[in-house]
Amino acid sequence: MRYLTAGESHGPQLTLIIDGVPSQVPFSKEQIDHQLHRRQKGHGRGRRMQIERDEIQIMSGVRFGKTTGAPIALVIENKDYTHWQKVMNPFPMQEEADKRKLTRPRPGHADLNGAIKYDHRDLRDVLERSSARETAARVAAGAFARQILALCGIEIAGHVLQIGGVKAKRILDVPLSEFVTQAEESPVRCLDPEAEQAMMKEIDDAKAEGDSIGGIVEVIVEGMPIGLGSHTQWDRKLDAKIAQAIVSINAFKGVEFGIGFEAANLRGSQVHDEIIWSKERGFTRATNRLGGFEGGMTTGEEIIVRGVMKPIPTLYKPLMSVDIDTKEEFAASIERSDSCAVPAASVVAEAVVAWEVAQALLEKFPADTVEELVAQVQRYREHTRNF
Repeated sequence: MRYLTAGESHGPQLTLIIDGVPSQVPFSKEQIDHQLHRRQKGHGRGRRMQIERDEIQIMSGVRFGKTTGAPIALVIENKDYTHWQKVMNPFPMQEEADKRKLTRPRPGHADLNGAIKYDHRDLRDVLERSSARETAARVAAGAFARQILALCGIEIAGHVLQIGGVKAKRILDVPLSEFVTQAEESPVRCLDPEAEQAMMKEIDDAKAEGDSIGGIVEVIVEGMPIGLGSHTQWDRKLDAKIAQAIVSINAFKGVEFGIGFEAANLRGSQVHDEIIWSKERGFTRATNRLGGFEGGMTTGEEIIVRGVMKPIPTLYKPLMSVDIDTKEEFAASIERSDSCAVPAASVVAEAVVAWEVAQALLEKFPADTVEELVAQVQRYREHTRNF
């Protein structure tokens, strides 16, 4: 199973094509639109989210509410395109292009690197595609993956652990359904009420100063079978694939599993998870410090993965840069921006993790129909319990 996205931030639409999907998967447009709506929420979001009302249009691969096995094509309209039709016109319009040409790269963005790599003299040819607007399509892909995972007893939740200098207390032993409800009720997707208020103040303070702020998000995957991924080749390790997916999200600069970087401060006896066995569950772990992975494969425990998001680089207190044409210094230009997108980014993180887990599931259990997939997973779970 794979997907590709296409589209620019201010183009007419985002396009998503998903290939390799089993047939007969119940397809819920409402569930995908719900995830897209979640991505648009969060304290600190900018004016763009007041313009867009993201929802998918189904163009192919789904009939009468179920997948057909053919490629699925989905479209998300960019409503803001009505104001950008001349700027983003696909046909030659030299006068308009010259008038709206951007030559001033913004620090922290793809502008300069992309312009040099692809030989663009107009930076908009880079920034339109490198924009985080593209993550809407990735959320749609992850939302569909979640529908496959749910049929196999796998659920996903995400929340915010830190914004700026404010760290939330980690809430343990909360049922996943309650976890999801509490996170959704928070404007910053934080389960710690005291930290929630402090986070919102941190965001407001940064915005008042013309600055931006980052943070840490956590994704939890429950109901994992043992043995997704592989130890046999570096590019088949599932934790490595998830790490790549997390860091591929715009502005994400780090990732950890379980206790993560804390392991550097501990002895081995304080890090590794002891193996236990029971007749009801088979082999499990006494703890889950390694975040659900050993040797690049799932242990059957919850996947626990965190990603760190840097502050958004578009600032109302701009940094200095250099014009690519004149080579003169300037204060970097301001494109419309959020002061904090960490709560929204937690939804994107859920989506990319969901996709990688669903892809690994279908690699281990190839199936032409969803009934075949579910039956294989059930038989395998029974096998691992009796191993």
